Amino acid sequence: MKNELDTKLMLDAYERIQTHGEARQGRHYLDGIEAYTDHDGYTVFLEGYGVTLTLQFHSSYHLNYENESQVDKFIRAVKNIADGYETPGYER
Repeated sequence: MKNELDTKLMLDAYERIQTHGEARQGRHYLDGIEAYTDHDGYTVFLEGYGVTLTLQFHSSYHLNYENESQVDKFIRAVKNIADGYETPGYER
């Protein structure tokens, strides 16, 4: 991947998916992105468009994907979620 991910943006999108997404079996879904955590809540997962992002404690991360176009679609979708949904009590 050419650029580093903005982990703050990814966590912001995760929170918005949790707030505005559809809950199914302990996971939340919004605009093609699935969000969930591991059993202790320290690892956040975002999945969609053939990409799995594992965001770990201290903002380290791992991306699993087959090609760059999948990553581009995934990043666009996550940015749209982070920018397009308002979280009550949260001001930018």
